[in-house]
Amino acid sequence: MLATVTLAARAEFAVTAVTCRDEQVRWTPPAARGDHRLVLVRRGRFRRAADGTAADLDRTVGYLGAPHEEERFAHPAGGDACTSVTFAAGLWDGRVAGRSVYVDARVELAHRRLLVAARGGDVDYALVEELLGLVAVAAGHPAPRPGVRDEALVAAARAAVLDDAPEAARLCSLAALLRVSPYRLSRGFSARMGVSLTRYRNRVRVGRALERLGAGECDLAGLAARLGFADQAHLTRTVRAQLGHTPTALRRLLTPPAGAAEPGEAHTAPGRPG
Repeated sequence: MLATVTLAARAEFAVTAVTCRDEQVRWTPPAARGDHRLVLVRRGRFRRAADGTAADLDRTVGYLGAPHEEERFAHPAGGDACTSVTFAAGLWDGRVAGRSVYVDARVELAHRRLLVAARGGDVDYALVEELLGLVAVAAGHPAPRPGVRDEALVAAARAAVLDDAPEAARLCSLAALLRVSPYRLSRGFSARMGVSLTRYRNRVRVGRALERLGAGECDLAGLAARLGFADQAHLTRTVRAQLGHTPTALRRLLTPPAGAAEPGEAHTAPGRPG
């Protein structure tokens, strides 16, 4: 018996926790799916057969599934649990072929970071970049070398984020606006700027939060919604990660003392009556 829980999903991808609770020694009937997917085992073992070859899967060996390849499964060792990452071909510049994947320590770390990001609330940027990083390292995709084109691409991405373009609300839609794959945009931005696109966007949003907090904003839930955070807790985590203070503490730090002049306003010293 299989049980699935969707951890995060958008049109371009889905991250799903899959659990098998029963022992199934015999192979399932052959079936084909229409998506690309990376499957990594979190607990237990199972078997997969595709293209006439069977593989034993566990925490050290996962697999990349390709569209339309027939596959069968067996679960002779009892229950197991895995993470299934399905993704559209448009996330990449090249083809992702179906095959077994050796899960080295880098892949396991990337897998764990993806699961953390799935709980973090930022599905449209932080999770996407972790997903891209996981599939890249699992599939053996080298990081693209920055080129002349990347300079213009990064400048356009920064302008879209700074101008609060509607497409900049999601990494995938921003990539579509700039006519590149999300992988190309994410890797090119990091190589050129030295920070991830997620962190850059959060820096811009934290700057806007500082402006509003300095103006006396008290509705943190409303501020989080206006700035595109998942909720107030997501706003608080992001602000604390970048500044070491909560929004409430920052509001106190940015509130001028009673009677203080506004910037540019002259302080008038008391004088004697004329």
